[in-house]
Amino acid sequence: MKRPTTPVADPSAAEAAVDPSAAEAAVDPSAAEAAVDLSAAEPARLPRPRADAVRNRERILVAARELFVEQGSAAPFDEVARRAGVGNATLYRHFPDRAALVHHVVLFVMDRVTAQAEDSLAEEPDAFAALCRFTHAAADERIGALCPMLSGDFDQEHPELLAAREALAEAVEVLVTAGQETGLIRTDVGVGDLMVALSQLSRPLPGIACLDVDGFVHRHLQLFLDGLRAPARSELPGSAATLEDLRQKTM
Repeated sequence: MKRPTTPVADPSAAEAAVDPSAAEAAVDPSAAEAAVDLSAAEPARLPRPRADAVRNRERILVAARELFVEQGSAAPFDEVARRAGVGNATLYRHFPDRAALVHHVVLFVMDRVTAQAEDSLAEEPDAFAALCRFTHAAADERIGALCPMLSGDFDQEHPELLAAREALAEAVEVLVTAGQETGLIRTDVGVGDLMVALSQLSRPLPGIACLDVDGFVHRHLQLFLDGLRAPARSELPGSAATLEDLRQKTM
């Protein structure tokens, strides 16, 4: 009677019994690579700023914007911090020097005014109504704060500023062009005319402590807007001003 023969053990099977991943590797060589922790390939996420830090930053920008309208960009840092309701250390943590604060106030105002132009055209029934809404909203955003800063040693060629300025110019150009093409806004004015008037009419005169300046601003802006209606009732001297004209004059 023959004794049953014992089959020879497969070494790879023995490894598979001990470590299942070895069996997978024997079947598919790429399995070992798949076992590598892929989390290392994921980009590191930057921590999101705390909600209170975001609020403080915006409060500083709003306070600085108001002071720059009233006193110019040389307004004291202590007063900016006081109006924002933050300590000086918080102010300097967000904006280490005056150049940084001025830079970010300009971007803050430009971005918000651009959004106002886009929203006005998208939501109002016609282009003139959109122009009126935009002009009053831009005054509330203190666009007059920009004028004193676009001269002197301000870095007008900073990439962030160039992008924000281009976006603002395009949004207002689209708004004005829509009104002119529909016969609602006179054709002998340009975006530069609008922005100069808006800046001048929304900034208080130096040395005048007027308690209700906003009431006069919106009153005078509406008088100006009525003068933009088509058909034109007068002939304007000179030619329509563009934003490029304004940039050339400030350089």
